[in-house]
Amino acid sequence: MKEKEKLIKLNQALDEIRPFLQKDGGDISLIDFTDKEVIIQFEGNCFNCKINNLTLNVGVKQIIKKYLPDIEKVKSIE
Repeated sequence: MKEKEKLIKLNQALDEIRPFLQKDGGDISLIDFTDKEVIIQFEGNCFNCKINNLTLNVGVKQIIKKYLPDIEKVKSIE
């Protein structure tokens, strides 16, 4: 899959996640990605949320893998 196609799929995944985060005053941004890894950043209320690690592993990672099954790691930057 070409990089442009991956970027489109990643943005679709983040667009699926975004409404849930925005409902609580947060958001998410794509920082970088490779063939196997995605780096995101939580924003707004999600940035300092005590459960953002749970959101990352149970929500964000699962939705990204739905769009791009080959992704092995999703991490957030502080």
